[in-house]
Amino acid sequence: QVKLIESGGRSVQTGDSLRLSCAASGRGFRSGGAAWFRQAPGTERDFVAAISWSGSRIYYADSVKGRFTISRDNAANTIVYLRMNNLKPEDTGPYYCAVDTSGYASLLYPNRTSSYDYWGQGTQVTVSA
Repeated sequence: QVKLIESGGRSVQTGDSLRLSCAASGRGFRSGGAAWFRQAPGTERDFVAAISWSGSRIYYADSVKGRFTISRDNAANTIVYLRMNNLKPEDTGPYYCAVDTSGYASLLYPNRTSSYDYWGQGTQVTVSA
């Protein structure tokens, strides 16, 4: 069983920066892929960024490339971060951390919600114009 808790979300202005953190407990998360997804109002959960267990493979949604950076620390309980620069109003929404404890599904399909078996409750990011 893996428990994920996100933090760092808050209300900011366009152009500001934030860093989200995902704290994890339980077994299996250190050897699995991790990702961030977000969900705009009235839409499905969208892929933002993913990172393999070793950190050697990183993927980003086109909409955040060059602005967001995903990283992870397998030595600590906080396993994955999302640094967000130059935030835009369209980045608004809850951000969810997810882990693929198998380590395989997320390598094949890092942008699919079905590749991840544990999810956090989300942290809200609101970007005002």
